[in-house]
Parts: sequence; structure tokens; C-alpha cells
Amino acid sequence: MGISFCRRGKRGLTVALVSALMVFGLWGNAHRDRAGAAESAPAPEFLNADPNTTSPYSDAVRVGSTLYLAGQLGLDENGKLVPGGITPESERTMENLKGTLERNGSSVDRVASCLLFLADINERAAFNAAYQKYFQKGRFPARTAVGTSGLYAGARVELTCTAVVK
Repeated sequence: MGISFCRRGKRGLTVALVSALMVFGLWGNAHRDRAGAAESAPAPEFLNADPNTTSPYSDAVRVGSTLYLAGQLGLDENGKLVPGGITPESERTMENLKGTLERNGSSVDRVASCLLFLADINERAAFNAAYQKYFQKGRFPARTAVGTSGLYAGARVELTCTAVVK
């Protein structure tokens, strides 16, 4: 079979490769179900707690059964940063994350990955003390931690995550 591709030249090989990629759903915009029928990819659903928000981002975006959250900060119900530094901010950030997940059909136990930004990477242990309270031991999401030179509103911590919807 491989020899016949060589005899056909580059065009035959290209057609064969593109055909194979299409069969496995790796080429083109259509996804295929198990029977091989084309199905359209799910459209993103842009979700905001405040439907009248003027912010240039969504609180969350749902695509199929995946939920992508915007960065969560340690802000109180009035949008002000909680006082006291990394520990109270971390606790409030986790509560805000939990609330956003639940409001959009998921929960903390369905988080697959997190991206953590810290104004000072040396405060990672303090953040971890709050973070660990929200997950079962041995069932922590994949996570990346990044030290930054500054976060919105002078925050010490910002956390975003990807989760599966129930």
C-alpha cells in the first residue's frame, strides 16, 4: 500500500494524508461522532453574573462540558480588595472561585487545572494553606504558579481555572 502512494507522486500522498486526517477528525471544522457522522463543534456560551457588565471579558465561558473561568481576585461583594494581605485575599479568592463555578454549573471538585498569579512568588505557601482547604487530599487540579510584577487593584493573588460542568 505504501508503494502505491509513492508511484502516485506527491499529489496522491497529499490526498491520502488529508483524507486520513479528515477520517480521524483532525482536518477541517467538523467533528465526527462515533458513527463517523459530522457534527458541529459546540459554540462558546459567554456567562456573566451581571448581564449589564461593561467589562471587556466574561466571568466564564462554557464550551460543551468545559468551563473556563476568568481570573478570580480577593474582592468583596462591593468589588473592593479585602484587607490584610495574602491570607485573607487567598481565602476570598477561593470563595469567589467556588461561587463562580457553582453559579455556572460546576464545582470545586470538578476543576481540572488552575493558573495562579502571585504578586510575590514567596507567598506561595500562604496561598497553598487556603487553597488546600477546597480540594480533597490527593485530588488537586494541575496547576501552574507564576510570580508577577503586579496584579489588578494591587492584589496579591489571582487564580483562574478550567473545570468540567456537571
